[in-house]
Amino acid sequence: MKGNTLIFVILVAYFLALLLISFFIGRRHSGNEAFFLGNRRSPWYIVAFGMVGSSLSGVTFVSVPGMVRDFDMTYMQMVFGFLLGYVVIIFVLLPLYYRLNLTSIYTYLDQRIGRHAYRTGTWFFLLSRTACAVTRLYIAVLILQTYVFETWGIPFILTALIFLLMMWLYTFKSGVRTLVWTDLLQTFFLLTALVLIIWQVAQAMHLDLSALIATVKASPHCKIFVFDDWFSRQHFVKQFVSGMFVTIAMTGIDQEMMQKNLSCRNLKEAQKNVATYSVAFIPVNFLFLCLGVLLLYFASASQIALPQLADDILPMIVSNGYLGMAAVLFFTVGIIAVTFASADSALTGLTTSICVDLLNISQYSKTKARRVRTGIHLLISLVFILIMLVFKALNNTSVIDAIYMIVSYTYGPLLGLFAFGILFKRLKPVDKGVPYICLLSPLLCFLTGRVLFAAFHYRLGYELLIMNMFLVISGLLILSCKKWCKK
Repeated sequence: MKGNTLIFVILVAYFLALLLISFFIGRRHSGNEAFFLGNRRSPWYIVAFGMVGSSLSGVTFVSVPGMVRDFDMTYMQMVFGFLLGYVVIIFVLLPLYYRLNLTSIYTYLDQRIGRHAYRTGTWFFLLSRTACAVTRLYIAVLILQTYVFETWGIPFILTALIFLLMMWLYTFKSGVRTLVWTDLLQTFFLLTALVLIIWQVAQAMHLDLSALIATVKASPHCKIFVFDDWFSRQHFVKQFVSGMFVTIAMTGIDQEMMQKNLSCRNLKEAQKNVATYSVAFIPVNFLFLCLGVLLLYFASASQIALPQLADDILPMIVSNGYLGMAAVLFFTVGIIAVTFASADSALTGLTTSICVDLLNISQYSKTKARRVRTGIHLLISLVFILIMLVFKALNNTSVIDAIYMIVSYTYGPLLGLFAFGILFKRLKPVDKGVPYICLLSPLLCFLTGRVLFAAFHYRLGYELLIMNMFLVISGLLILSCKKWCKK
């Protein structure tokens, strides 16, 4: 069997497995309660294992190994910061969400601050998650299109349609209840692909396990901590603190990520779930970085000219057959698994937020509510395809960079809203002023970034998230003061 045919067979078999899981789950549980919260019956250990895959993406699969060339293994500093962020989620956010029995976490903003804050938080999430999810999906589909499907003469639009159709088919009935179990399968394939690719690199270099470990340790890229240069974006304090806030923002106050955590039977099981997968991220990300070190060593020993873009290192080495056909298959399976695991969660999370936060479908009959939810689910899928086609038409990587920059600005106001609500329980700002504060904050961050770069050639990174948060909190304190003064 030829390589392309084998890849196609694997893809079809993989999708059929997901569809089979969806069929058995959806046969008994297809209502909105199953779609939004999995009937709150998800086993915590199944959720924990699946969250490892859904928290990653196709971008992670190629970017983390690639970043070793420019930044060594310093990304681990941020991974260690993730742990502290998960502590906040476990002991602060999860108890809050379970106590209020929330379906959408942004309902908290309505109860705590007011309707304008609630709508503002919802729209910031929709903008952030749509931009982030479509960009991740586009990059993963583009990788498979370039290195696999293009050789079959399949156009990009058909590849994108196939992927979105497959995701829609196995998620539209039971949503989160299905994702909990499909994520289990997808995470297994992702981790298996990662380990097998490392094994293929070791085989190509004739290294056993001890020699493999020695090679990584001896590499000049095996550098994790940076303490000496405060101006470096890789300084430990910056990376660690950024990791903490990134986790709180992109997991703790993100409807997509929290939805499966809230599907656990109770608070205690949800906390065990988050604690388990937060620890699992350390060895998984470390393996991705080790793969990056090994790829650089292999390329140097084999005199392979590496591409200019770091993200292209793994796809280029694998697709050109340097590691054999088996590596191509493992890479394809890994990309497919991680793409489905992250994109299907986004599709479900966005559907939930629109249905609950914007349309309030609880006011409808069960039949109408299910019909509206299904329509919204399909509509978001179509929006995903349209945005990917725009990316493809522009054919400019700077557009993707711009999208990620926008996302770094939009999560800050969300973080500020939640932080204010939790930290300043006795204060209540003027609700009508909240949208203006949340729009003004990213603008001030942008202008500050331009000034810092012009004056000191310092480019803001994840500090934008923290700066944004403090600006929003400060603005809400001012609005609270005005309200108090009026009294």
